[in-house]
Amino acid sequence: MKTIFLVDDSATILLSISGILSKAGYAVEKAPSALDALKKFQAGVKVDLLITDLNMPGMNGIEFIKEVRKLPNYRFMPILFLTTESQQSKKAEAKAAGASGWIVKPASADELLNTIKLVIR
Repeated sequence: MKTIFLVDDSATILLSISGILSKAGYAVEKAPSALDALKKFQAGVKVDLLITDLNMPGMNGIEFIKEVRKLPNYRFMPILFLTTESQQSKKAEAKAAGASGWIVKPASADELLNTIKLVIR
């Protein structure tokens, strides 16, 4: 079973997305902030895909991706942004930080699952 790590400061988003992923057969890890998630990554959590929000208090998604990419175990793990932002400049910044793809909220379950299938190994 593949494990997907979700990071979003919205409890509603964490609940709805984790429900979609669980029903599709994925194991789900969650964190309400990039700082909480980073601690789990630094401790060596085993995941196949990271899905993170962009706009979060404390540390934004781009800063978070940069920190995760510095950790040897996660250099090549796929990372998706799930965000309300859709500007090309933000996408380019996220890609430069190490994001594999981008999903704009609100995303349908089909859109989310199809994108995950494209990037997960």
